[in-house]
Amino acid sequence: MNIYRDFAADLNQLLHGHSAVRITVNGYMPLSVEEIGIDGEGHRLVSLCHYGEQNGDPMRDPDIVFMFQNSPYGPFAEPVSFRNDYLGLNQEVYRYDEHGTRTHLDTKLKLHLRELARIWFANLKEQGFFGDKAVQTILSP
Repeated sequence: MNIYRDFAADLNQLLHGHSAVRITVNGYMPLSVEEIGIDGEGHRLVSLCHYGEQNGDPMRDPDIVFMFQNSPYGPFAEPVSFRNDYLGLNQEVYRYDEHGTRTHLDTKLKLHLRELARIWFANLKEQGFFGDKAVQTILSP
């Protein structure tokens, strides 16, 4: 659970109290972080995404959506979906019923996305997205 608390802290740090931001660091693809809504069970959803472009269209490369939940130890953010438009890949950790309630869990994908997100955050920190040279553009307050 500690890693999920770290994800929540990192995402909140990148958002810096806003709903949507774009962060640029020289030499790297811009990073978009945005609150994209609430799931059927009332959990806040936040997207972490690099966008590329193909034929004038924005392409997610990749996009991981995190579901925020509260625990006695503070908020945690679990990666729940992965998308890469260049590969035509869209994967969901949970399936939902018609009421928006979680019904099925892909445990293998859940573990894979946790590790992928851990590596991605480490890379983002190394690349300077959390540092003083990162330029943050507020897209939505």
